[in-house]
Amino acid sequence: MRTIADLVGEVQQKLERPGTVGIGTPGTVSRRTGLMKNAYATALNDRPFKADIEAMLGRPIKLANDGNCFALSEAIDGAGKDADVVFGVIVGTGCGGGLVVHRHVLEGVNSIAGEWGHNPLPAPDDSERAGFSHYDGGEGTIEAFLCGAGLVHDYKRVFGETLTAPEIAAADTPQKEQTMVRYEQRMAKALASVINLVDPQVIVLGGGLSNIERLYDNVPKYWGDWVFSDHVETQLKPNVHGDSSGVRGAAWLWVDS
Repeated sequence: MRTIADLVGEVQQKLERPGTVGIGTPGTVSRRTGLMKNAYATALNDRPFKADIEAMLGRPIKLANDGNCFALSEAIDGAGKDADVVFGVIVGTGCGGGLVVHRHVLEGVNSIAGEWGHNPLPAPDDSERAGFSHYDGGEGTIEAFLCGAGLVHDYKRVFGETLTAPEIAAADTPQKEQTMVRYEQRMAKALASVINLVDPQVIVLGGGLSNIERLYDNVPKYWGDWVFSDHVETQLKPNVHGDSSGVRGAAWLWVDS
């Protein structure tokens, strides 16, 4: 927290005026206790992170889940600009998400709106029923299959060899291609459940796996099998603002309020 306070002080010196402070973080603040919950950075959980920073800075701040910040950034002036409903997905170490409606983050009564990765993978086939566990401790969650470790695990499970996610994504062998097709189909049915629930105009991908270009052509080819519609207008797009999108979204929290 001292690092954050020092950084805010440095920025204010350069600006020669006080500014607003927005923070994107894994997890979120519990509305019941005011303490952090659901953070991958587990040292934050069950601690009054937001209140502590506000006390240190002597001012209110805005704090939101990093998936929400990413989605807000891309909805305002990124890949989802001008769309009424934008679902932002972060696929990398985990599988987070955020939902923005009319340029405002939808947090939900439990502050968990958009957390699609912690649902079971929809319509699992026989090879997917066992799944494997990830952060949330659940077997067969969307996150367990779609995070980077899930892609690596799936290749090793089938072919007995450990490769990195970028190596698999190169798809320069039949084995890698088969693994990528399985990954794309799993993403398609997982996102189809999101489309069936909130019917977004745009779904934006972020995180390390969002750099796999083939996803944007292939996943929409599959998801119609699970979307409850005669056609699917939803667009799957890469993010515009890259690794900076979550930070930009944290700044936009003050405009969103």
